[in-house]
Amino acid sequence: MSRTIEAGTVKRALSAHAATGLIAGALLYLVSLTGTIAVFYAELQRIEQPNAPEMTAIAPEAVQNGVEHALKQPSGDAPTTHLYVHMPVDDLPRTTITTDNDAWHLDIDGNIAMPEEIAWSDFLVALHYTLNLPALVGITIVGILGVMMLALSLSGVVALPRIFRDAFRLRARSPGGVALADWHNRLSVWTLPFGIAIALTGALIGLATVTAYGIAANDYGGDVGAVYEPIFGGEPVGDDAPAPAPDVAAALRYMASHYPQVEPSYAILHDPLTRGQHIQIVGLHDKRLIFGEYYSFDASGKFTGTAGLSDGDWGQQAAASTYQLHFGTFGGIWVKIAYALFGAALTAVCATGTYIWLGKRRRRGFDEPKLRALWNGVVIGAPVALALSFAGRLLIGNAAPLLAIFWVSYALLIALCLARCRTRGSIV
Repeated sequence: MSRTIEAGTVKRALSAHAATGLIAGALLYLVSLTGTIAVFYAELQRIEQPNAPEMTAIAPEAVQNGVEHALKQPSGDAPTTHLYVHMPVDDLPRTTITTDNDAWHLDIDGNIAMPEEIAWSDFLVALHYTLNLPALVGITIVGILGVMMLALSLSGVVALPRIFRDAFRLRARSPGGVALADWHNRLSVWTLPFGIAIALTGALIGLATVTAYGIAANDYGGDVGAVYEPIFGGEPVGDDAPAPAPDVAAALRYMASHYPQVEPSYAILHDPLTRGQHIQIVGLHDKRLIFGEYYSFDASGKFTGTAGLSDGDWGQQAAASTYQLHFGTFGGIWVKIAYALFGAALTAVCATGTYIWLGKRRRRGFDEPKLRALWNGVVIGAPVALALSFAGRLLIGNAAPLLAIFWVSYALLIALCLARCRTRGSIV
């Protein structure tokens, strides 16, 4: 015997369904907003810590001096398994050493000048990458959001066959939600190639991690490194016996003499101070989308080969090109500015899309003032909460509780908009 579902139950179910869509839209909006700002990650570091030593180049011997000093620093609970030397490059002319436990800026002679203090810049990137969730969970969700963005971009074109013909038709002041829809559609068309590129590369970067873990668990006994080895190269067999610091200077001198057209961006030490240690130099290739090529050396600085990111199989080169294409770090400041402008437009598309959806629901008789208020809080609250967290960083210092400042203020702003929903009018 069937029972008729009460109208109130249906209405509550529809509201719950709409709220779920609102959450997905909110995450998509937040990822777009933080990605737009994160385009200037290098510049933000310089703003956040303006007194760090800067240089256009550093001698191999100075890098060696810095590495040896860093390896002598207290290592906390466990010795570092990797050490990264960020070499001075055009957009970030600083030499910085990062271990598993600490990070320091070096002066021109390779002496440790001061700790690296870029907590807000790193917080912003982590928010974009993982939404401050555990790494595997967060990056998987962000990858799924990339797939959603790609699907929305392509389905929007199919659903609106006149969208290209009307690309320059903008009824900016029309009533009834027409103006908002026009802004949404025009921005969508003007940013379509950018949106597809960002969504596709974001999905690839985000879902590659969980895919690698799945393949590793199924075929490689849980060894994730073995999954990535055909693309990024493998590592030699380890040996934990103690050994002196590796000769990073010899590796950098080899790069200067044999690959003068390649600009080193990182020197990476794997398992430092062990007999199994080895060196990788990440070399930038001019006018290429790849993030760099891995040049490998043994502990004495003897060259042992490359990973093939610059001249290997097309799949390797494509995989190495997703990062720069996604973050806009391949063409200097003007490319970054273009990415920021397109990113701002894409963020506006995310915001207006939900307003249009809520407006259509209202015109069909499903008025949702609380959902509109929540969305107002999402759209207004995110940039305000980011600004408050940055202000907290400047006022309190590098140890400021940025995660708490952002999420607590964001939640309070959304709650404030919800509390005022009865007195605030709709914007659509």
